[in-house]
Amino acid sequence: ILRELQRDGRITNVELAGKVGLSPPPCLRRVQALERTGLITGYRAVLDARALGYDIAMLAFVGLKRQNEAELKAFEAAAQRWPLVREAYAISGEADFLLKCVGAGLTSLQDFIIGELTAAPNVENVKTSLILRVAKYEPGIPIP
Repeated sequence: ILRELQRDGRITNVELAGKVGLSPPPCLRRVQALERTGLITGYRAVLDARALGYDIAMLAFVGLKRQNEAELKAFEAAAQRWPLVREAYAISGEADFLLKCVGAGLTSLQDFIIGELTAAPNVENVKTSLILRVAKYEPGIPIP
């Protein structure tokens, strides 16, 4: 059930039941149980960024001056407020955070980096890499 829903979140219950070898009523009950227990956390549409005018993406590796819990939480809260930041990860290694950002052109990313990201409190350094193309995009987790 999870594999099929992850592949196509819009599949009907009847189609899903057929693919997993159940009749529709027990299939629906199982899906509802998966939602209640939090194994299924939501359903989302995958949008075409380029068609919507977001033709550039980058990864930003952000180093903070201080890494105490309050400073980490403050940066996470800032990342939540920035619309160009689509994903934010606290990471180990040379940087403290990895941000995936999208923009409507290079200027929008430059404005964000200079005007907001590097100007944010406690940000010590930022290294960026433009995403040239997506070699693989497979959200979710592997389910055998």
